Amino acid sequence: MSESGENSVKQAIEARLTERLHPHFLHVEDVSWQHAGHAGARPGGQSHFEVTIGAEKLAGLSRVAAHRAVNQAVADLLAGPVHALQITIQRS
Repeated sequence: MSESGENSVKQAIEARLTERLHPHFLHVEDVSWQHAGHAGARPGGQSHFEVTIGAEKLAGLSRVAAHRAVNQAVADLLAGPVHALQITIQRS
């Protein structure tokens, strides 16, 4: 999927994380192409994502708690179009 705004799931992930966690750094990448032919992969992608996020709301949390906060922010997408979400918490 191209970076030209065609990736609506990516945009939805970015919007939810921005709205709920107010990150100072956020990078969301659709890596579905790496999983073509595997379980959960859909034609056209938008099923597997990598998120790197830095946010004050995550700063004092353990790694597990920070990941839970990210997952909670996008829970509706994880229940639907997103099959896998790899999360990296950027610590300052």
